Amino acid sequence: MTEVLRVGTVQFEHRDDDKAYNLGQVRRFAVEAADAGARLVVCPEMCLVGYWHLRRRTREELWDLAEPSDGPLVAALRDLAGELGIGVGAGFLESAGERLFNSYAVCLPDGAVHVHRKLHAFEHEEISSGDTYTVFDTPWSVRMAVLICYDNNLVENVRACALAGATVLLAPHQTGGTHSRSPHGMKPIPLPVWENRHLYPKAVEDAFRGTNGREWLMRWLPSRAHDNGLFVVFANGVGRDDDEVRTGNAMVIDPYGRIVAETWAAGDELVQADLDLGLVPLSTGRRWLAARRPELYGPLVERLGTERDPRTARFSPDPVEW
Repeated sequence: MTEVLRVGTVQFEHRDDDKAYNLGQVRRFAVEAADAGARLVVCPEMCLVGYWHLRRRTREELWDLAEPSDGPLVAALRDLAGELGIGVGAGFLESAGERLFNSYAVCLPDGAVHVHRKLHAFEHEEISSGDTYTVFDTPWSVRMAVLICYDNNLVENVRACALAGATVLLAPHQTGGTHSRSPHGMKPIPLPVWENRHLYPKAVEDAFRGTNGREWLMRWLPSRAHDNGLFVVFANGVGRDDDEVRTGNAMVIDPYGRIVAETWAAGDELVQADLDLGLVPLSTGRRWLAARRPELYGPLVERLGTERDPRTARFSPDPVEW
C-alpha cells in the first residue's frame, strides 16, 4: 500500500459553456500537479461546462451542452491521465439515455474511468439525481470515493462511503457566497467585491475567509473527515459564477479534521499535499466506525415524512419541523 500519496486540488474560475477553455485549464493544472509529483489532481464540480448559469438554460440548451460519459470531454480527461501518468478528476453535464446528470469523472492513469452522478441535484428540473455511491480502487492501493457538493452536506453519504472502504474522499464543489435560507447560513458576496479585487485585495480575501466562505466550510467540512477517519480533498470554483461569487478555499483535510494545505487566493490556484495514509487506521473516526451498533440505526433508513426533493429542500424558505 502507498504510505504517502501526493494529491493536488484546484480552484478555478470557469467560463460558461466554453469547453475548450475549461478543458485547457484542467490540463494546465494537471501538468503543474504532475510536474510536482502528484498522483492525482481534483478539479471543481461542473468545471468543464460551467455551473450556476445552467438553471437559466432551456432543456434544449442543456442537451446541446451535455455529453455521454464516453464522449469527447471524458475521453480528453482519460487521454490526459494516460499522458501524464496521474489521475485527473473534473465535472461535466452528462447525458445518459433520456436523462441528464451533474456528473464527475475520475480518470486514472491505468485507463479506468469512474463517473459519479450527484445524489442531490437541484440546479435545474431537467437534471436528475443519481442513485449510487461511487467508491473505487486505484493504482496506489488506496480506495477512494466521490461526492459532489451538496452530497457532502448529508452526513449519511460520507459515512456510507467510509463503510464501503474509502479512505480518501474527493469533494468537488461550486460553493460559498450563495444564498442560504437559514438566518445563520452563508449569504451572497457582492459582485463588485470580486470585480474590484485588484484594487481592493483585502476586501475579497476577507470575504473568502469570512462567514460566507471559509468560516462556513469550517462548520461542517472537517467533521466529515474526522468522524469517518478519511482524507477530504476539497476543490471549488472561484470568482464569478453567473450572478454569484464562488469563494475558492481549495484545501486538503486529514482524518483528524486538520487542514493539511489550503488557499484563500482570489484567483485560480493549485493546492498540493502529501496524504500520510498511515494516519487512517488509528484515527478517531475509524475507532468510532469500529464501535458502531448497526442494530440501533433502523430509524436512519425510515422515511419520516419530512424528506423533500433536493430542489425543494435547497430553496424552500419554510422551517423544517420534526
